Amino acid sequence: MSVLTNALAEALTPLAEYVPLLTVAWVALPFSIGFSIYLLPQYDRILALGVTLVSTLYAALVIVGQTPQTFELLGSFGVTLAIDDLGSYFILTNALVTLAVLMYCWRTEKPDFFYTQVILLHGSVNSAFLCADFISLYVALEVLGVASFLLVTYTRSAKSIWIGLRYLFVSNTAMLFYLVGTALVYRATNSFQFQGLADSPPEAIALIFLGLSVKGGIFVSGLWLPQTHSQAESPVSAMLSGVVVKTAVLPLVRCALLVPEVEPIVRLLGVGTALLGVGYAVFEKDSKRMLAFHTVSQLGFVLAAPLVAGFYALTHGFVKSALFLVAGALPSRNFKELNKKPIARSLWLFATIAAASISGLPLLAGFGAKTLTMKSLLPWQVVAMNVAAVGTAISFAKFIFLPHSDEIKAPEQVQRLWPAMAILLGGLLIANGLYPPAYSFANIAKATATVAAGWTIYHAIIKRLSVKLPRGPERLEDLLGTMSLTAVGLFLLAIYVFSNGGYVQ
Repeated sequence: MSVLTNALAEALTPLAEYVPLLTVAWVALPFSIGFSIYLLPQYDRILALGVTLVSTLYAALVIVGQTPQTFELLGSFGVTLAIDDLGSYFILTNALVTLAVLMYCWRTEKPDFFYTQVILLHGSVNSAFLCADFISLYVALEVLGVASFLLVTYTRSAKSIWIGLRYLFVSNTAMLFYLVGTALVYRATNSFQFQGLADSPPEAIALIFLGLSVKGGIFVSGLWLPQTHSQAESPVSAMLSGVVVKTAVLPLVRCALLVPEVEPIVRLLGVGTALLGVGYAVFEKDSKRMLAFHTVSQLGFVLAAPLVAGFYALTHGFVKSALFLVAGALPSRNFKELNKKPIARSLWLFATIAAASISGLPLLAGFGAKTLTMKSLLPWQVVAMNVAAVGTAISFAKFIFLPHSDEIKAPEQVQRLWPAMAILLGGLLIANGLYPPAYSFANIAKATATVAAGWTIYHAIIKRLSVKLPRGPERLEDLLGTMSLTAVGLFLLAIYVFSNGGYVQ
Protein backbone atom coordinates (compact mmCIF):
# COMPACT_ATOMS: atom_id res chain seq x y z
CA MET A 1 0.00 0.00 0.00
CA SER A 2 2.82 2.40 0.94
CA VAL A 3 4.72 1.56 -2.27
CA LEU A 4 1.68 2.45 -4.35
CA THR A 5 1.18 5.67 -2.38
CA ASN A 6 4.82 6.71 -2.82
CA ALA A 7 4.72 6.01 -6.56
CA LEU A 8 1.54 8.04 -6.92
CA ALA A 9 3.03 10.86 -4.87
CA GLU A 10 6.08 11.05 -7.16
CA ALA A 11 3.88 11.12 -10.25
CA LEU A 12 1.71 13.95 -8.89
CA THR A 13 4.47 16.08 -7.29
CA PRO A 14 5.02 18.27 -10.42
CA LEU A 15 1.40 19.41 -10.14
CA ALA A 16 1.80 20.62 -6.54
CA GLU A 17 2.48 24.28 -7.32
CA TYR A 18 -0.59 24.47 -9.54
CA VAL A 19 -3.04 23.25 -6.90
CA PRO A 20 -4.81 26.62 -6.37
CA LEU A 21 -5.36 27.06 -10.12
CA LEU A 22 -6.37 23.40 -10.50
CA THR A 23 -8.79 23.80 -7.60
CA VAL A 24 -10.63 26.71 -9.19
CA ALA A 25 -10.84 24.87 -12.51
CA TRP A 26 -11.98 21.70 -10.78
CA VAL A 27 -14.75 23.51 -8.86
CA ALA A 28 -16.01 25.16 -12.06
CA LEU A 29 -15.79 22.02 -14.22
CA PRO A 30 -18.99 20.19 -13.07
CA PHE A 31 -21.11 23.31 -13.57
CA SER A 32 -19.78 24.04 -17.06
CA ILE A 33 -20.03 20.39 -18.10
CA GLY A 34 -23.40 19.96 -16.42
CA PHE A 35 -25.05 22.69 -18.45
CA SER A 36 -23.18 21.58 -21.58
CA ILE A 37 -25.00 18.25 -21.38
CA TYR A 38 -28.13 20.03 -22.60
CA LEU A 39 -26.21 21.05 -25.73
CA LEU A 40 -24.70 17.59 -26.25
CA PRO A 41 -27.33 15.20 -24.87
CA GLN A 42 -25.93 12.27 -26.86
CA TYR A 43 -22.77 12.45 -24.74
CA ASP A 44 -24.50 12.88 -21.36
CA ARG A 45 -23.10 9.75 -19.69
CA ILE A 46 -19.59 10.22 -21.08
CA LEU A 47 -19.40 13.85 -19.96
CA ALA A 48 -20.69 12.95 -16.51
CA LEU A 49 -18.18 10.12 -16.26
CA GLY A 50 -15.32 12.45 -17.22
CA VAL A 51 -16.22 14.86 -14.40
CA THR A 52 -16.15 12.13 -11.75
CA LEU A 53 -12.80 10.81 -12.99
CA VAL A 54 -11.31 14.31 -12.73
CA SER A 55 -12.64 14.56 -9.17
CA THR A 56 -11.03 11.23 -8.31
CA LEU A 57 -7.68 12.42 -9.68
CA TYR A 58 -7.94 15.70 -7.76
CA ALA A 59 -8.67 13.87 -4.49
CA ALA A 60 -5.66 11.61 -5.11
CA LEU A 61 -3.50 14.69 -5.69
CA VAL A 62 -4.54 16.18 -2.36
CA ILE A 63 -4.23 12.93 -0.40
CA VAL A 64 -0.76 11.82 -1.49
CA GLY A 65 1.07 14.97 -2.52
CA GLN A 66 -0.13 18.04 -0.64
CA THR A 67 0.27 19.82 2.66
CA PRO A 68 -2.80 21.67 3.96
CA GLN A 69 -3.27 25.12 2.48
CA THR A 70 -5.89 27.85 2.46
CA PHE A 71 -6.28 30.58 -0.13
CA GLU A 72 -8.62 33.51 -0.69
CA LEU A 73 -10.12 34.34 -4.06
CA LEU A 74 -11.78 37.71 -3.47
CA GLY A 75 -9.95 39.23 -0.55
CA SER A 76 -10.38 38.65 3.17
CA PHE A 77 -14.15 39.07 2.96
CA GLY A 78 -14.64 36.90 -0.10
CA VAL A 79 -14.32 33.22 -0.93
CA THR A 80 -11.94 31.19 1.23
CA LEU A 81 -11.09 27.63 0.21
CA ALA A 82 -9.33 25.06 2.37
CA ILE A 83 -7.44 22.10 0.90
CA ASP A 84 -6.42 19.49 3.46
CA ASP A 85 -6.32 15.78 4.18
CA LEU A 86 -9.66 15.90 6.01
CA GLY A 87 -11.51 17.37 3.05
CA SER A 88 -9.78 15.04 0.60
CA TYR A 89 -11.49 12.01 2.16
CA PHE A 90 -14.88 13.65 1.65
CA ILE A 91 -14.00 14.67 -1.93
CA LEU A 92 -12.86 11.13 -2.74
CA THR A 93 -16.12 9.79 -1.30
CA ASN A 94 -18.12 12.13 -3.53
CA ALA A 95 -16.14 11.14 -6.62
CA LEU A 96 -16.41 7.38 -6.15
CA VAL A 97 -20.05 7.36 -5.01
CA THR A 98 -21.05 9.49 -8.00
CA LEU A 99 -19.01 7.20 -10.27
CA ALA A 100 -20.78 4.14 -8.85
CA VAL A 101 -24.21 5.74 -9.36
CA LEU A 102 -23.32 6.57 -12.98
CA MET A 103 -22.21 2.98 -13.56
CA TYR A 104 -25.46 1.71 -12.06
CA CYS A 105 -27.51 3.97 -14.35
CA TRP A 106 -25.34 3.42 -17.45
CA ARG A 107 -27.64 0.89 -19.12
CA THR A 108 -30.87 2.60 -18.14
CA GLU A 109 -32.79 5.10 -20.20
CA LYS A 110 -32.19 8.08 -17.94
CA PRO A 111 -32.54 11.34 -19.89
CA ASP A 112 -29.96 14.11 -20.10
CA PHE A 113 -31.87 16.01 -17.38
CA PHE A 114 -30.96 13.30 -14.85
CA TYR A 115 -27.26 13.35 -15.67
CA THR A 116 -27.22 17.15 -15.62
CA GLN A 117 -28.65 17.24 -12.11
CA VAL A 118 -26.29 14.50 -10.90
CA ILE A 119 -23.26 16.45 -12.08
CA LEU A 120 -24.56 19.77 -10.73
CA LEU A 121 -25.14 18.04 -7.40
CA HIS A 122 -21.65 16.55 -7.57
CA GLY A 123 -20.15 19.99 -8.23
CA SER A 124 -22.04 21.74 -5.43
CA VAL A 125 -21.00 18.98 -3.00
CA ASN A 126 -17.35 19.47 -3.98
CA SER A 127 -17.70 23.22 -3.48
CA ALA A 128 -19.17 22.75 -0.01
CA PHE A 129 -16.32 20.43 0.95
CA LEU A 130 -13.76 23.14 0.09
CA CYS A 131 -15.45 26.16 1.66
CA ALA A 132 -13.77 27.67 4.71
CA ASP A 133 -16.08 30.66 5.19
CA PHE A 134 -19.75 30.78 6.09
CA ILE A 135 -21.03 32.81 3.14
CA SER A 136 -19.42 30.65 0.45
CA LEU A 137 -20.72 27.60 2.26
CA TYR A 138 -24.22 29.11 2.30
CA VAL A 139 -24.16 29.54 -1.49
CA ALA A 140 -22.88 26.00 -2.04
CA LEU A 141 -25.53 24.51 0.25
CA GLU A 142 -28.34 26.43 -1.45
CA VAL A 143 -27.28 25.26 -4.92
CA LEU A 144 -26.99 21.75 -3.53
CA GLY A 145 -30.51 22.00 -2.10
CA VAL A 146 -32.02 22.87 -5.48
CA ALA A 147 -30.18 20.03 -7.25
CA SER A 148 -31.24 17.57 -4.53
CA PHE A 149 -34.86 18.71 -4.84
CA LEU A 150 -34.85 18.14 -8.60
CA LEU A 151 -33.45 14.64 -8.19
CA VAL A 152 -35.83 13.69 -5.37
CA THR A 153 -38.80 14.80 -7.52
CA TYR A 154 -37.36 13.23 -10.67
CA THR A 155 -40.15 10.65 -10.97
CA ARG A 156 -42.76 13.46 -10.87
CA SER A 157 -45.16 11.38 -8.78
CA ALA A 158 -47.42 13.23 -6.36
CA LYS A 159 -45.63 11.70 -3.35
CA SER A 160 -42.13 12.50 -4.62
CA ILE A 161 -43.13 16.11 -5.32
CA TRP A 162 -44.54 16.48 -1.81
CA ILE A 163 -41.43 14.92 -0.25
CA GLY A 164 -39.22 17.20 -2.36
CA LEU A 165 -41.15 20.33 -1.42
CA ARG A 166 -41.08 19.29 2.23
CA TYR A 167 -37.31 18.87 2.04
CA LEU A 168 -36.90 22.23 0.32
CA PHE A 169 -39.06 24.04 2.87
CA VAL A 170 -37.29 22.55 5.89
CA SER A 171 -33.90 23.16 4.30
CA ASN A 172 -34.58 26.78 3.39
CA THR A 173 -36.03 27.54 6.82
CA ALA A 174 -32.92 26.12 8.46
CA MET A 175 -30.66 28.18 6.20
CA LEU A 176 -32.45 31.36 7.28
CA PHE A 177 -31.36 30.61 10.86
CA TYR A 178 -27.88 29.89 9.52
CA LEU A 179 -27.72 33.19 7.62
CA VAL A 180 -28.66 35.21 10.70
CA GLY A 181 -25.92 33.44 12.64
CA THR A 182 -23.44 34.24 9.88
CA ALA A 183 -24.36 37.92 10.09
CA LEU A 184 -23.70 37.83 13.84
CA VAL A 185 -20.26 36.31 13.24
CA TYR A 186 -19.42 39.08 10.78
CA ARG A 187 -20.67 41.73 13.19
CA ALA A 188 -18.42 40.36 15.94
CA THR A 189 -15.27 39.69 13.89
CA ASN A 190 -15.56 41.55 10.55
CA SER A 191 -14.99 38.18 8.89
CA PHE A 192 -17.02 35.23 7.61
CA GLN A 193 -14.31 32.63 8.27
CA PHE A 194 -14.96 29.62 10.50
CA GLN A 195 -12.40 30.78 13.06
CA GLY A 196 -14.67 33.74 13.83
CA LEU A 197 -16.85 31.49 16.00
CA ALA A 198 -14.25 31.82 18.78
CA ASP A 199 -15.10 35.52 19.22
CA SER A 200 -18.80 35.35 18.35
CA PRO A 201 -21.78 35.45 20.73
CA PRO A 202 -23.46 32.16 21.77
CA GLU A 203 -26.53 32.91 19.66
CA ALA A 204 -24.37 32.97 16.50
CA ILE A 205 -23.04 29.50 17.31
CA ALA A 206 -26.55 28.23 18.08
CA LEU A 207 -28.06 29.54 14.83
CA ILE A 208 -25.21 28.36 12.58
CA PHE A 209 -25.07 24.93 14.19
CA LEU A 210 -28.85 24.64 13.93
CA GLY A 211 -28.75 25.33 10.20
CA LEU A 212 -25.95 22.83 9.64
CA SER A 213 -27.61 20.23 11.87
CA VAL A 214 -30.81 20.36 9.84
CA LYS A 215 -28.98 20.21 6.49
CA GLY A 216 -26.80 17.35 7.71
CA GLY A 217 -29.54 15.27 9.37
CA ILE A 218 -28.08 15.70 12.84
CA PHE A 219 -29.99 14.68 15.99
CA VAL A 220 -33.72 15.53 16.20
CA SER A 221 -33.34 18.30 13.62
CA GLY A 222 -32.48 15.61 11.06
CA LEU A 223 -35.70 13.60 11.29
CA TRP A 224 -36.72 14.97 7.88
CA LEU A 225 -34.12 12.61 6.43
CA PRO A 226 -35.83 9.16 6.64
CA GLN A 227 -38.83 10.09 4.51
CA THR A 228 -36.73 11.97 1.96
CA HIS A 229 -34.08 9.31 1.48
CA SER A 230 -36.47 6.36 1.56
CA GLN A 231 -38.89 7.80 -1.02
CA ALA A 232 -36.28 8.83 -3.60
CA GLU A 233 -35.10 6.46 -6.34
CA SER A 234 -32.29 4.17 -5.19
CA PRO A 235 -29.49 5.97 -7.13
CA VAL A 236 -30.65 9.29 -5.69
CA SER A 237 -30.87 7.83 -2.17
CA ALA A 238 -27.32 6.51 -2.61
CA MET A 239 -26.02 9.99 -3.35
CA LEU A 240 -28.08 11.73 -0.68
CA SER A 241 -27.00 9.33 2.04
CA GLY A 242 -23.47 8.69 0.78
CA VAL A 243 -22.31 12.27 0.25
CA VAL A 244 -24.94 15.04 0.30
CA VAL A 245 -25.64 15.10 4.05
CA LYS A 246 -21.90 15.26 4.72
CA THR A 247 -21.71 18.73 3.17
CA ALA A 248 -23.08 20.10 6.45
CA VAL A 249 -21.20 17.63 8.64
CA LEU A 250 -17.73 18.57 7.38
CA PRO A 251 -18.12 22.28 8.34
CA LEU A 252 -19.13 21.20 11.85
CA VAL A 253 -16.00 19.06 12.03
CA ARG A 254 -13.84 21.91 10.72
CA CYS A 255 -15.31 24.29 13.31
CA ALA A 256 -14.57 21.76 16.06
CA LEU A 257 -10.92 21.48 14.96
CA LEU A 258 -10.44 25.23 14.48
CA VAL A 259 -12.24 26.45 17.61
CA PRO A 260 -11.57 24.21 20.64
CA GLU A 261 -14.42 25.83 22.57
CA VAL A 262 -17.04 24.40 20.20
CA GLU A 263 -15.53 20.92 19.95
CA PRO A 264 -17.51 19.63 22.98
CA ILE A 265 -20.75 20.80 21.33
CA VAL A 266 -19.91 18.88 18.16
CA ARG A 267 -18.92 15.77 20.10
CA LEU A 268 -22.12 15.92 22.15
CA LEU A 269 -24.19 16.28 18.97
CA GLY A 270 -22.36 13.23 17.65
CA VAL A 271 -23.24 11.06 20.65
CA GLY A 272 -26.90 12.14 20.67
CA THR A 273 -27.20 11.61 16.91
CA ALA A 274 -25.63 8.15 17.02
CA LEU A 275 -28.00 6.97 19.75
CA LEU A 276 -31.14 8.54 18.26
CA GLY A 277 -30.57 7.13 14.79
CA VAL A 278 -29.69 3.63 15.93
CA GLY A 279 -32.65 3.60 18.34
CA TYR A 280 -35.03 4.03 15.41
CA ALA A 281 -33.07 1.77 13.05
CA VAL A 282 -33.09 -1.25 15.38
CA PHE A 283 -36.90 -1.48 15.29
CA GLU A 284 -37.51 -0.31 11.70
CA LYS A 285 -38.94 -2.98 9.37
CA ASP A 286 -38.69 -1.02 6.11
CA SER A 287 -35.24 -1.56 4.57
CA LYS A 288 -34.83 1.90 3.04
CA ARG A 289 -36.11 3.69 6.14
CA MET A 290 -33.76 1.61 8.27
CA LEU A 291 -30.85 2.66 6.08
CA ALA A 292 -31.97 6.28 6.30
CA PHE A 293 -32.15 6.19 10.09
CA HIS A 294 -28.73 4.61 10.13
CA THR A 295 -27.43 7.45 8.03
CA VAL A 296 -28.41 9.69 10.95
CA SER A 297 -26.68 7.35 13.39
CA GLN A 298 -23.45 6.99 11.42
CA LEU A 299 -23.14 10.74 11.00
CA GLY A 300 -23.03 10.77 14.78
CA PHE A 301 -19.91 8.59 14.63
CA VAL A 302 -18.34 11.09 12.21
CA LEU A 303 -19.02 13.98 14.60
CA ALA A 304 -18.08 12.15 17.78
CA ALA A 305 -14.36 12.08 16.86
CA PRO A 306 -13.63 15.13 14.66
CA LEU A 307 -9.93 14.46 14.22
CA VAL A 308 -10.52 11.17 12.38
CA ALA A 309 -13.86 12.07 10.77
CA GLY A 310 -12.60 11.79 7.18
CA PHE A 311 -11.81 8.07 7.28
CA TYR A 312 -15.16 7.18 8.86
CA ALA A 313 -17.04 9.38 6.36
CA LEU A 314 -15.30 7.58 3.48
CA THR A 315 -16.22 4.09 4.64
CA HIS A 316 -19.78 5.12 5.51
CA GLY A 317 -20.27 6.67 2.07
CA PHE A 318 -19.22 3.43 0.33
CA VAL A 319 -21.37 1.22 2.56
CA LYS A 320 -24.54 3.26 2.57
CA SER A 321 -24.48 3.92 -1.18
CA ALA A 322 -24.00 0.21 -1.85
CA LEU A 323 -26.84 -0.80 0.46
CA PHE A 324 -29.30 1.71 -0.99
CA LEU A 325 -28.55 0.39 -4.48
CA VAL A 326 -29.01 -3.19 -3.26
CA ALA A 327 -32.26 -2.27 -1.47
CA GLY A 328 -33.65 -1.02 -4.77
CA ALA A 329 -33.17 -4.51 -6.27
CA LEU A 330 -34.75 -6.47 -3.43
CA PRO A 331 -38.20 -7.99 -4.08
CA SER A 332 -39.67 -6.11 -1.10
CA ARG A 333 -38.76 -3.30 1.28
CA ASN A 334 -40.29 -5.10 4.27
CA PHE A 335 -37.87 -7.26 6.25
CA LYS A 336 -40.70 -9.52 7.43
CA GLU A 337 -41.55 -10.39 3.85
CA LEU A 338 -37.88 -10.73 2.88
CA ASN A 339 -37.37 -13.30 5.65
CA LYS A 340 -40.14 -15.50 4.26
CA LYS A 341 -38.63 -16.11 0.83
CA PRO A 342 -34.96 -16.48 -0.22
CA ILE A 343 -33.31 -13.81 -2.35
CA ALA A 344 -30.67 -14.27 -5.05
CA ARG A 345 -27.30 -15.10 -3.54
CA SER A 346 -25.52 -12.35 -5.46
CA LEU A 347 -27.79 -9.73 -3.89
CA TRP A 348 -27.23 -11.23 -0.45
CA LEU A 349 -23.47 -11.24 -0.97
CA PHE A 350 -23.40 -7.54 -1.89
CA ALA A 351 -25.53 -6.64 1.12
CA THR A 352 -23.53 -8.84 3.49
CA ILE A 353 -20.13 -7.38 2.58
CA ALA A 354 -21.40 -3.83 3.06
CA ALA A 355 -23.27 -4.68 6.26
CA ALA A 356 -20.25 -6.52 7.69
CA SER A 357 -18.08 -3.47 7.05
CA ILE A 358 -20.36 -0.97 8.76
CA SER A 359 -20.84 -3.41 11.66
CA GLY A 360 -17.07 -3.29 12.19
CA LEU A 361 -15.95 -6.80 11.23
CA PRO A 362 -12.23 -7.18 10.33
CA LEU A 363 -10.87 -7.34 6.75
CA LEU A 364 -13.07 -4.43 5.62
CA ALA A 365 -12.50 -0.69 5.97
CA GLY A 366 -15.34 -0.25 8.44
CA PHE A 367 -13.33 -2.16 11.04
CA GLY A 368 -10.38 0.22 10.85
CA ALA A 369 -12.61 3.30 10.75
CA LYS A 370 -14.64 2.22 13.77
CA THR A 371 -11.53 1.20 15.72
CA LEU A 372 -9.83 4.52 15.02
CA THR A 373 -12.98 6.43 15.96
CA MET A 374 -13.42 4.54 19.23
CA LYS A 375 -9.80 5.22 20.17
CA SER A 376 -10.34 8.96 19.55
CA LEU A 377 -13.33 9.30 21.88
CA LEU A 378 -13.25 11.18 25.17
CA PRO A 379 -14.00 9.16 28.33
CA TRP A 380 -17.53 10.51 28.69
CA GLN A 381 -18.39 9.33 25.15
CA VAL A 382 -17.18 5.74 25.36
CA VAL A 383 -20.18 3.96 26.90
CA ALA A 384 -22.78 5.65 24.68
CA MET A 385 -20.82 5.05 21.47
CA ASN A 386 -20.27 1.38 22.33
CA VAL A 387 -24.02 1.04 22.81
CA ALA A 388 -24.47 2.64 19.37
CA ALA A 389 -21.93 0.17 17.92
CA VAL A 390 -23.91 -2.80 19.28
CA GLY A 391 -27.08 -1.22 17.86
CA THR A 392 -25.37 -0.99 14.48
CA ALA A 393 -24.62 -4.72 14.54
CA ILE A 394 -28.25 -5.44 15.49
CA SER A 395 -29.60 -3.31 12.64
CA PHE A 396 -27.43 -4.73 9.88
CA ALA A 397 -27.99 -8.30 11.02
CA LYS A 398 -31.32 -7.83 9.21
CA PHE A 399 -29.41 -7.88 5.91
CA ILE A 400 -26.77 -10.44 6.86
CA PHE A 401 -29.25 -13.11 7.95
CA LEU A 402 -31.68 -12.82 5.06
CA PRO A 403 -32.43 -16.23 3.49
CA HIS A 404 -30.71 -16.70 0.12
CA SER A 405 -30.28 -19.34 -2.54
CA ASP A 406 -28.43 -20.01 -5.80
CA GLU A 407 -31.67 -21.33 -7.25
CA ILE A 408 -33.35 -17.92 -7.09
CA LYS A 409 -32.99 -16.02 -10.33
CA ALA A 410 -31.29 -12.66 -9.84
CA PRO A 411 -33.40 -9.64 -10.81
CA GLU A 412 -32.47 -7.55 -13.81
CA GLN A 413 -30.97 -4.82 -11.62
CA VAL A 414 -28.16 -7.17 -10.52
CA GLN A 415 -26.49 -6.77 -13.91
CA ARG A 416 -26.35 -3.02 -13.28
CA LEU A 417 -25.15 -3.56 -9.71
CA TRP A 418 -21.91 -5.36 -10.58
CA PRO A 419 -19.86 -2.36 -11.78
CA ALA A 420 -21.20 -0.17 -8.96
CA MET A 421 -20.39 -2.83 -6.36
CA ALA A 422 -16.92 -3.26 -7.83
CA ILE A 423 -16.25 0.41 -7.08
CA LEU A 424 -17.92 0.63 -3.66
CA LEU A 425 -17.12 -2.77 -2.15
CA GLY A 426 -13.70 -2.77 -3.84
CA GLY A 427 -13.12 0.58 -2.16
CA LEU A 428 -13.90 -0.98 1.23
CA LEU A 429 -11.31 -3.70 0.61
CA ILE A 430 -8.62 -1.26 -0.53
CA ALA A 431 -9.31 1.31 2.20
CA ASN A 432 -8.89 -1.50 4.73
CA GLY A 433 -5.15 -0.85 4.45
CA LEU A 434 -5.35 2.79 5.52
CA TYR A 435 -5.09 2.00 9.24
CA PRO A 436 -2.94 -1.14 9.78
CA PRO A 437 -2.55 -0.56 13.59
CA ALA A 438 -6.21 -1.54 13.96
CA TYR A 439 -5.23 -5.19 13.56
CA SER A 440 -4.19 -5.97 17.09
CA PHE A 441 -5.58 -8.92 19.04
CA ALA A 442 -7.42 -6.62 21.47
CA ASN A 443 -9.10 -4.62 18.70
CA ILE A 444 -10.14 -7.71 16.74
CA ALA A 445 -11.51 -9.35 19.90
CA LYS A 446 -13.49 -6.25 20.86
CA ALA A 447 -14.96 -5.81 17.38
CA THR A 448 -15.90 -9.48 17.17
CA ALA A 449 -17.51 -9.38 20.62
CA THR A 450 -19.50 -6.25 19.73
CA VAL A 451 -20.86 -7.80 16.55
CA ALA A 452 -21.57 -11.11 18.29
CA ALA A 453 -23.52 -9.28 21.00
CA GLY A 454 -25.53 -7.44 18.36
CA TRP A 455 -26.33 -10.61 16.41
CA THR A 456 -27.34 -12.43 19.61
CA ILE A 457 -29.70 -9.63 20.64
CA TYR A 458 -31.15 -9.56 17.12
CA HIS A 459 -31.98 -13.28 17.07
CA ALA A 460 -33.06 -13.52 20.71
CA ILE A 461 -35.16 -10.36 20.96
CA ILE A 462 -35.41 -7.93 18.05
CA LYS A 463 -36.35 -10.44 15.34
CA ARG A 464 -39.29 -11.61 17.46
CA LEU A 465 -40.61 -8.14 18.26
CA SER A 466 -43.04 -6.09 16.24
CA VAL A 467 -42.51 -2.57 17.53
CA LYS A 468 -43.76 0.35 15.48
CA LEU A 469 -42.22 3.62 16.60
CA PRO A 470 -44.33 6.79 16.25
CA ARG A 471 -43.70 8.92 13.18
CA GLY A 472 -45.02 12.10 14.78
CA PRO A 473 -41.56 13.72 15.10
CA GLU A 474 -41.18 13.38 11.31
CA ARG A 475 -44.25 15.54 10.55
CA LEU A 476 -43.52 18.90 8.95
CA GLU A 477 -45.05 20.96 11.75
CA ASP A 478 -43.11 19.01 14.38
CA LEU A 479 -39.87 19.42 12.45
CA LEU A 480 -40.29 23.21 12.47
CA GLY A 481 -41.11 23.23 16.16
CA THR A 482 -38.08 21.07 16.86
CA MET A 483 -35.86 23.64 15.14
CA SER A 484 -36.87 26.30 17.65
CA LEU A 485 -36.31 24.01 20.62
CA THR A 486 -32.96 22.87 19.22
CA ALA A 487 -31.85 26.49 18.75
CA VAL A 488 -32.63 27.21 22.41
CA GLY A 489 -30.79 24.07 23.50
CA LEU A 490 -27.72 24.92 21.41
CA PHE A 491 -27.73 28.48 22.77
CA LEU A 492 -27.74 27.25 26.39
CA LEU A 493 -25.10 24.64 25.57
CA ALA A 494 -22.86 27.26 23.95
CA ILE A 495 -23.13 29.48 27.02
CA TYR A 496 -22.29 26.55 29.30
CA VAL A 497 -19.33 25.35 27.24
CA PHE A 498 -17.77 28.78 26.81
CA SER A 499 -18.20 29.58 30.50
CA ASN A 500 -16.36 26.32 31.34
CA GLY A 501 -13.51 26.95 28.92
CA GLY A 502 -14.67 24.43 26.34
CA TYR A 503 -15.02 21.56 28.79
CA VAL A 504 -17.97 19.17 29.16
CA GLN A 505 -18.19 17.00 32.28
